[in-house]
Amino acid sequence: MKIAIACDGNNVSGHFGHCEGFTVYDIFDGKVKEASFLENPGHKPGFLPVFLGEKGINAIIAGGMGEMAQTLFGQNNIEVVVGASGDIDDVIASYLSGSLVSAGGVCEGHEHAGSCGGH
Repeated sequence: MKIAIACDGNNVSGHFGHCEGFTVYDIFDGKVKEASFLENPGHKPGFLPVFLGEKGINAIIAGGMGEMAQTLFGQNNIEVVVGASGDIDDVIASYLSGSLVSAGGVCEGHEHAGSCGGH
């Protein structure tokens, strides 16, 4: 299983489509086997869900994400967890323990409202 966290430095990015990149965790037997960084290739409408799907990502974790991006991830059978914040290593540990719960909301209330990675 591969889980990507949209990040800015070592913290979860609040804006999925505008993050520095994605820390990709390879999970084996419920534990992190290895982690790597994948630079954000750029924010283009509908591109990132397809790009990450082609990289074999099974779940994406972010602070905020637009409705279109969430829909596209769902169409590609990629789990979406939004509302996360803080250190990415703490967040992946919470996800693996089952204590990280998606806020389920659409990214709104800032200059990218409704378009964090989606459209």
